[in-house]
Amino acid sequence: MKRLLMLWLCLLFVGPVIAAAPLPTDSIYQLGAKLTDQDGHSWPLSARRGKVQLMTMFYTSCTMVCPMIVDTMKATRKAVDEPARDKLDLLAVSFDPARDNVAALHQYAQKRQLDAPHWTLARAEPQDVRALSALLGLQYRQLPDGDFNHSSELILLDPDGRIIARTTTIGRLDPAFVDAVRKALASS
Repeated sequence: MKRLLMLWLCLLFVGPVIAAAPLPTDSIYQLGAKLTDQDGHSWPLSARRGKVQLMTMFYTSCTMVCPMIVDTMKATRKAVDEPARDKLDLLAVSFDPARDNVAALHQYAQKRQLDAPHWTLARAEPQDVRALSALLGLQYRQLPDGDFNHSSELILLDPDGRIIARTTTIGRLDPAFVDAVRKALASS
């Protein structure tokens, strides 16, 4: 009984200390960005901590590359065996916060059959979009017609928000990237 009480006290006091461990200095979660998802929920980027993330940036009115990015994310997730697949979260943040409001993100998720809770489409304020894209090493610029030129990459984050792999292969699976996803999930 005494040991059980000691174990309980340790968990009570040490558990929050472990959960509140500081982020690594190379974590993208250091960015104080606030995101809003396709269901209207707002949360800090750091709330993604604790799970392996497959991440990208896109915009919903894109008709060329962005649908291919989403399809590549779908295929990458599907290439991972169950039950590890359920430990992988997918996050796509919009380059276009002016047009990609909650309703646009929600409609896109429904149209593309992006199953919650694994898929999150999000928007942020313009300054946070710029800062996040810089941290991820993604470039973009808005064109006069409202479309965007942008990098097309999938980025793998470890549970602490560190970039551990990336691929520019879009439209088909990148076997080396899929292996990196499998390894990250196995060690999480």
